Amino acid sequence: MARADSVGAAPDTTDAPDATAQVLARAAVKAMEAVGGYAAGVYLRSPTAGLLLMAVFTGLPLQLFRPWWRMQVNRPYPVAEAYRSGQAVLLPDAESAMSRFPQLVAGLPFPFASLYEPVTAGTQRFGVLVVLREATPGVPVGTADRERLRLASEQLAADLAALTAAGAPVLWEGDPVGVPMPPPEAGAEGARRAADRLAQAVLSLDREGRIGFVNTAAEHLLGLGAPQLRGRLLWEALPWLGHPAYEDHFRAGFMSGEPVHFPARRGPQARGEWLSVDLYPAADGVTLTLGTSAKPAYAPTSRAGPGTDAEAEAAHEAATQTALGMSADEASSLYRPVALAIALTEAVTARQVSAVVTEELLPAFGGRQLAIYLLDERHLYLAWETGFPRGFLNRFDGVSLDVRLPGVETLTTGRPMFFESMQHLAAAYPGIPLDADVGARAFLPLIASGRPVGSCILGFDSPRGFSAEERTVLTALAGLIAQALARARRYDSEAALARGLQSALLPHRLPVREHVATVGRYLPGTLGMDVGGDWYDVIETGAGLLALVIGDVQGHGVAAAATMGQLRSAVRAFALSGSTPEQVVSGTNQLLIDLDPGQFASCCYMLLDPASGSVTAARAGHPQPLLRHPDGRTEVLDLAGGVVLGIDPEASYPVTELRLTTGSVLALYTDGLVERPGVDIDVGVERLRGALAAARPSPLTETADRLVSEAGGSADRPDDIALLLASRTGGDT
Repeated sequence: MARADSVGAAPDTTDAPDATAQVLARAAVKAMEAVGGYAAGVYLRSPTAGLLLMAVFTGLPLQLFRPWWRMQVNRPYPVAEAYRSGQAVLLPDAESAMSRFPQLVAGLPFPFASLYEPVTAGTQRFGVLVVLREATPGVPVGTADRERLRLASEQLAADLAALTAAGAPVLWEGDPVGVPMPPPEAGAEGARRAADRLAQAVLSLDREGRIGFVNTAAEHLLGLGAPQLRGRLLWEALPWLGHPAYEDHFRAGFMSGEPVHFPARRGPQARGEWLSVDLYPAADGVTLTLGTSAKPAYAPTSRAGPGTDAEAEAAHEAATQTALGMSADEASSLYRPVALAIALTEAVTARQVSAVVTEELLPAFGGRQLAIYLLDERHLYLAWETGFPRGFLNRFDGVSLDVRLPGVETLTTGRPMFFESMQHLAAAYPGIPLDADVGARAFLPLIASGRPVGSCILGFDSPRGFSAEERTVLTALAGLIAQALARARRYDSEAALARGLQSALLPHRLPVREHVATVGRYLPGTLGMDVGGDWYDVIETGAGLLALVIGDVQGHGVAAAATMGQLRSAVRAFALSGSTPEQVVSGTNQLLIDLDPGQFASCCYMLLDPASGSVTAARAGHPQPLLRHPDGRTEVLDLAGGVVLGIDPEASYPVTELRLTTGSVLALYTDGLVERPGVDIDVGVERLRGALAAARPSPLTETADRLVSEAGGSADRPDDIALLLASRTGGDT
């Protein structure tokens, strides 16, 4: 599809996938009307894995939302969250948006509400339905509106599923399609005569930015008649208002519902006349006025004393001139640092930092290749790459700082290097291997607090220049990336220590006993420190009984792993001394309170007689175990329990008795196996119950692998997973 490269360019829908686009357009308009919104759109999956694309949009100027046309599903934005979780995200005001999605508010700092409903049909996930409407500060989205939005999403999902069955495309490629609203009306005759009496130029716009009414003063000022203006997008009719420097003002006016005032230069930007622009939005449109004052009355005044107004105006002029010199792509690239900076603060590991750079930085500057090298013992080692031919960068992995290469010299000199073509790069470094004959490259030093961290390479498929603004922004971003990588390496080191500690503390082999088979599984989380305080154990007591234990210490990292080790040792000591389940859990609770006040943990302790199958169990705030009967029937046990360990020194932990028959399977697990962001834990428990019921009871190792496989495959799993299975294979019946 054709691209719309500025505010003033209209989207080309001639090659849109007609059937899909029509279904999406109807759904967007229906959802917008159903919940009283002023704009709506639909994001769909794209052929690129993990990438959502805005497919249709209606109600507001489509081009104002260019930075959000593409959305990676793992980014902290509400669209991505709704798609990942399968749950609606409802943000009634700016405060709720800021608390959950600061990156959204960083780019759209206006008072508005936004509603996001996933579009799913069975196991098919198509995308997300989005509605924008006026903010309702402090008032959550009502039940009726939630239901209306859900029904609109279900209908859209059903329509898309039908298209899929018929072989129509439901993956979106290219730019979004703007869905036109009814054309604006010129207005009543009386209103026209009243507006014509004004000396100030007045234009009426609909919610999509199309011009309706034009008064006589506007015709004279613009040198265009009303017939030449009516029905056209404002930025098509007046291209000088379509400059990227003014996009944020228009976004504020169309989204916030509050008046917006700014100066704009008409005609050639270096010498055009300054006009004052005023936007007065309402639910049904926007009134735009133009004035000829070179210094509008709303220009900011200074409180510092005489003479500073001129300085402020000069500074504003300089800033505006800089903005007016930028292309649309350059303006977009200057928006991205805000999103990138916020995203980098959330990235913990070096891999996450590199992924953020790939998803935020490359699209902003139109790059195709990225490589990040990290410094270790005066050598640069490849930490991340994308877009380069397979194996091409291997020859540079581990290169010494003594070698003359641009990736080395940018770090040793601390100076970024920009090559506008591959010929320029080859001329500067004769004989250097090149991965392409055409393109451009930027080499950025990664230096954090004066310490070298590594170097970053950005690649472009075509020759290109690098403006002063781009060079400044890229250099600043390199500093942010270096700080994030330095922090990530510290996290990685601590995580490695925690992993080693936890690996040493978890059992490497479970006891083998007649009549009972046991299998344990542990998976670290894939976010944050990667290591938590989950543990399991199987203990042979002196009385011939077998203790099955599972627990979860609050938190992650070395501290959680160390506490886990202490609790595991305590439980083992109590069990070997012949203590009852109630005594084991109560004693461990008191020990945790004495060791680390304020720390807490959950635990489930079950004492099994392998010969008879009798079980006595005590539970401290831990998820209920599951029991699969020989006939396949699987239930969630209802064990009596007390509060989590470490809270109340007087807590009691009642004991529950049950019996395992031959062929039954007992499943103990931590909440990482059943919890998903935005999903009730009961849903996860039910999903696990169904998986255990469907699994073959033997061999037990395959059952364990099946139960953890779905959760273990997630790329953004925030918590650890521990699973302990015990199967009764014989004994008394």
